[in-house]
Amino acid sequence: MSQIHSIVYTPATVLEKSPDHYDRAPLHDAMLVAGYGIEGDRKGGHPKRQLNIMSQETLQGLGGEGFQVAPGEMGEQIVLSGIDLIDLEPGSRVQFGDGAVIEVVEPRNGCDRFEHIQGKAPALAKRRLGVMARVVASGAIKVGDSVRVVEGERV
Repeated sequence: MSQIHSIVYTPATVLEKSPDHYDRAPLHDAMLVAGYGIEGDRKGGHPKRQLNIMSQETLQGLGGEGFQVAPGEMGEQIVLSGIDLIDLEPGSRVQFGDGAVIEVVEPRNGCDRFEHIQGKAPALAKRRLGVMARVVASGAIKVGDSVRVVEGERV
């Protein structure tokens, strides 16, 4: 069964980026807001980068290679299990729980900040950093919610 494994966000109270880690706080549940991302997330609102989503299975492999993979340490916000995100094309839509829907925008690539925080070149995780997505239908989500690809369905 595909499901949400973890949710983290950057609280609006975080005014400056920490130089040596991603400022992420864990959530058991959250509201995804269409056109924004996670409600209350300081990073929300970018048209192409509302959510960073990774797969649990990939994180486990990266952890075995020495990457820091606790929730939020790879810069991700939502971790899913049971869906291979690498296979999702831009435009693919995924439903979380009963109503929230995201649309894949592009594969996620690491940056200089990722390299500084992880101490490893992003190229070592190429094509394994998940996807960038935007929220196309608002809805409440929580850890353990089911996840399903709804490609081609109108939302």
